[in-house]
Amino acid sequence: MKKILGPIGVVVGIVVLLALILVPSYNKFVTLEENVTQAYSQIDTQLQRRLDLIPNLVESVKGYASHEKEVIGEISDARAKLSGAASPEEQAEANDELSGALSRLLVVVENYPDLKANENFQQLMDELSGTENRIGFARKDYNDAVSDYNRQVKRFPGKLVATMFGFDEKEYFKADEAANEPPKVNFGDD
Repeated sequence: MKKILGPIGVVVGIVVLLALILVPSYNKFVTLEENVTQAYSQIDTQLQRRLDLIPNLVESVKGYASHEKEVIGEISDARAKLSGAASPEEQAEANDELSGALSRLLVVVENYPDLKANENFQQLMDELSGTENRIGFARKDYNDAVSDYNRQVKRFPGKLVATMFGFDEKEYFKADEAANEPPKVNFGDD
């Protein structure tokens, strides 16, 4: 009887030791993954807010600058691309495209002093500016959460737990390489 209890005690001890190591590490992954998901939802919320503001902004500009159809078309196309983006990488690319189109629109607006003085347009611009700031903070928070998560995936013993339970690295919300260059605006004067 004593010979049987010895090996059983060793097996139980090993199981308890593994549980003491694996459970906290697994729970940490769950927490970090939830932080990434929550931070991503904040980006989504702010991008949706921006998408909701843009049609009103475009309508305000249309009344003053009806011949600027190309810029307005670019905004509509970029907006549709952003609303259809599925991954952080696709969203980042579409977001950069939309930001570029909005920058070109703001250059166009400079040519219309009456539009710049319009109270409704000014309010929309203020809301859009605030939303752009929120997007920047949400992107930073998301990338910080991804960094914490990915660091845990790569470190020991987290790497073992990540491999065992299928926790893979997450994508960062990166700016497009073209975002480093100022937007080019052509008024057809060339």
